[in-house]
Amino acid sequence: VYIGEKPTKVEDRGNDHGYRYELHQNYPNPFNPGTNIRFEIPHAGFVSLKVFDLLGRKIATLVDEERPAGSYIAQWNAEGFPSGVYFVQLASGDFRRVKKVILNK
Repeated sequence: VYIGEKPTKVEDRGNDHGYRYELHQNYPNPFNPGTNIRFEIPHAGFVSLKVFDLLGRKIATLVDEERPAGSYIAQWNAEGFPSGVYFVQLASGDFRRVKKVILNK
């Protein structure tokens, strides 16, 4: 997935049993310019991981596809975005979760 000219990577962290829906706090936070966003899904299904600005505008899509159950890490390279507060939203099935992230240049 490319955002602007900077690649964004999503890494499969395995398919062990016992996963639950979870969106973990990004690391590092605050960050400059890249951060890791870990999430888990217990069932195969469509997964959406998006970044929004303070006005609720979608500014990046990190994941937008079918995924098997598992634990994943998405990397967001926010180079080219201004410092500030952003929101990361994970959606899969009926699950929705949002975390606040801080870009500090």
